[in-house]
Amino acid sequence: MLTIDRATHDAIIAHARRDHPDEACGVVAGPIGSDVPARFIPMLNAAMSPTFYEFDSGDLLKLYREMDDRDEEPVVVYHSHTSTEAYPSRTDINLAGEPGAHYVLVSTRDGADQSGPVDFRSYRIVDGEVTEEEVRVVDRYEDVAATQQKAEH
Repeated sequence: MLTIDRATHDAIIAHARRDHPDEACGVVAGPIGSDVPARFIPMLNAAMSPTFYEFDSGDLLKLYREMDDRDEEPVVVYHSHTSTEAYPSRTDINLAGEPGAHYVLVSTRDGADQSGPVDFRSYRIVDGEVTEEEVRVVDRYEDVAATQQKAEH
């Protein structure tokens, strides 16, 4: 399950809407081993395409060095689909190189780029196998920790 705070969830949607009709892309980094998407990092779609996204190689290298310096890893890798459902394409599956990451897709088709609900879905992609997972949006991560502690006692 992907647990994501509302501010980050909303920021991903806003980025997808802002970049429409091109696909938006980015990363949400978090402390290594935490599975907590904490730092929202919108990236430039170097392909500037409505049907494909590509991280700029220089930007990506800079990002990975920065995450390494901060003891972070990519917890979420996200991008948008502008005219299809929020499901990984064959290209998305082939490019999924972070087996520990949640791959979030947002669909801005059918007017969702302007307003209303968007299709916001998360997947694990490991060795070419796609598994959809539940998305839980929380106001704050502290609320989740408190709930988990109560459940354990």
